Amino acid sequence: MFGPFRATSPLSGGLLWKIPWRLSRPQKARQRKRLRAVDTVVSVVDNALARAGLVTKAVERWKAEMPKEAEMVPKDKYTMFDRKEKRYRKGVHST
Repeated sequence: MFGPFRATSPLSGGLLWKIPWRLSRPQKARQRKRLRAVDTVVSVVDNALARAGLVTKAVERWKAEMPKEAEMVPKDKYTMFDRKEKRYRKGVHST
């Protein structure tokens, strides 16, 4: 407990500090694929509702406010807001 053999904090010795600050190419590709999958789901739901003659506020609001993957800037694709971070952004891979 005391001296040279005391237990270390899991935060300082674990995998937590080994996450790189930058996404690799395959990680970025997977993230873009996930974003495109979300766009596909929204369009499928919208088309199904349109065929049934229904309209929902949630889908209409999503289409009005949220950009598609191709329209997003890289900052928004690969980072997310976090008020505890120094510059209010953190990588999507370290969530």
